[in-house]
Amino acid sequence: MTGHRYRWDRRSRARVAQPTAGRVFCLALWVLSGPALNSAAAAGPASPAPPARANFAQEPASADARYVADWAIGSGDSQGLPFLVVDKKQARVYVFAADASLRGTAPALLGLAVGDEAVPGIGDRKLSTIRPDERTTPAGRYLTSIDRNLQGHEILWVDYASALSLHPVITTNAKERRAERLASPTPLDNRISYGCINVTADFFREVVKPVFTRTNGIVYVLPETRPVQQEFAPH
Repeated sequence: MTGHRYRWDRRSRARVAQPTAGRVFCLALWVLSGPALNSAAAAGPASPAPPARANFAQEPASADARYVADWAIGSGDSQGLPFLVVDKKQARVYVFAADASLRGTAPALLGLAVGDEAVPGIGDRKLSTIRPDERTTPAGRYLTSIDRNLQGHEILWVDYASALSLHPVITTNAKERRAERLASPTPLDNRISYGCINVTADFFREVVKPVFTRTNGIVYVLPETRPVQQEFAPH
């Protein structure tokens, strides 16, 4: 999916009157006296250059997560929007503001099955018909925004066609131990969902929602069955 791209106009264009012959000498003195040399400063400071790399604020992250976050910024693929990186191998999400500063990171629950593709038409099927081997969290780049599901709960839509979203963990099925899985120190028990990305309610409320409210964003879901460079290649 694509979003709007932004282009910065770095130079102000203005028509300048040509001096008459009688004013050439005065103009030359004015140039030599210094103000003309400071005209750029008088126009105001230039817009800061976008960062070349994402700022992980000393948080540990895998090489793949750092590669994708840096690529999103360095290539301009994030388009000046906030973005979120989902590292499936580590079962962790990283939320970045539009300036590429890390706003938060947290463990996540992911699709039960290992895989990087969504089953065609899975978004139109009842959950009871989805086999365990079909419950993948598909890799890719997705345009995202905060919205509500059919039950009226706020979620971060990732891919509407495959019913893929990031949302607060649901703990109604005690046998799944979703809250305990999120709290465990290992990612090995974080594969349990039908494909959606689950985070704690606090993390969704305090980090995800503020960053993506009233703006679109980008979600990058890292692959787990193929090289990350194959999914997100430099432009």
